Amino acid sequence: MKLLIITNNPNRASFRQRIGIYLETLAVNGIECKTAVLPSGCLARHKLFKEAGGFDGVFLHKKCLNPIDAYNLKKYCRKLIFNYDDAIMYSDKRPDRLSLSHLIPFRRTARIADMIIAGSTYLAAQSQKLNSNVKVLPIGLNTDNYIVKKDQAKDGKICLVWIGSESTLDYLGQIKPVLEEIGKRFDNVILRIIGDAFFDLENMPVEKHLWSKDSRAYNLTTSDIGLGPLPSNPFTEGKCSFKILEYSCSGLPVVASPVGTNSVFVKDGITGFLVGNHQEWLDRLAQLIEDSQLRLNMGQAGVMSAKEFDVKIIGQQFSEFIYHFLKHRDHGK
Repeated sequence: MKLLIITNNPNRASFRQRIGIYLETLAVNGIECKTAVLPSGCLARHKLFKEAGGFDGVFLHKKCLNPIDAYNLKKYCRKLIFNYDDAIMYSDKRPDRLSLSHLIPFRRTARIADMIIAGSTYLAAQSQKLNSNVKVLPIGLNTDNYIVKKDQAKDGKICLVWIGSESTLDYLGQIKPVLEEIGKRFDNVILRIIGDAFFDLENMPVEKHLWSKDSRAYNLTTSDIGLGPLPSNPFTEGKCSFKILEYSCSGLPVVASPVGTNSVFVKDGITGFLVGNHQEWLDRLAQLIEDSQLRLNMGQAGVMSAKEFDVKIIGQQFSEFIYHFLKHRDHGK
């Protein structure tokens, strides 16, 4: 079977985590993939969509179509799979307002798809009224790429860690008052930010590490507590919380907001804590800072929990979704 994957950017993290890590698994399961970047010009797009007819199906990654593109792609492709792992039907800038520029293209694309694969039940619910063939597939990660924390730092330092990009740094910034208070209470606590943008705190030292594929695992395993703050709004409820799995896979307890798949990936009281306000953030962080055994126990439980989302498991589910769908050519919406 041949599958044409269409994306805006194969180098973005979303593509790597949602599709790139599964290409080998797809090939092993008899699905040959070709990745194409969606061109900007109308003629180039029309040419690409026409070429789609030579494939058993098209996998459209996180791209909502305008009327002309929707018509042409549906005209030429045999089967259309629409995949998204963010709340692309909402604006991340103004998530509480109805954004027709996001919603209308999303609905148009969801309606013409023959199958939809969404990253969470919340995201799936956004299209289930528009399409009867919607699957849920959580994000996965390669657990072999992480180093499990086994020892506490001998210098007595406790490292809070957050990993993310500039576009989401404001989420961490929203718990600055908590971090400042923790810094006042404990003189042995530091904040480590792994990403491409940073900020400083008045009462707590901040370590700034540029994200790197080579150093990420080490920077996580030498930390102590993973942070996953998220505000609650229609856009963030669609977050698939890859960082939470990274923390757990590294043997770290996690303190996170009960938003998006945080509520799925964090087993409250077992692998970490789900917290709803600043006081809960303070209480739970202080509890973990003061109790090294609790950090160890939750970290070990997190490692076991993260294994449920290993690429070998999620990749096989992904391949089966696509293989069986393409095999049954008479199966539609």
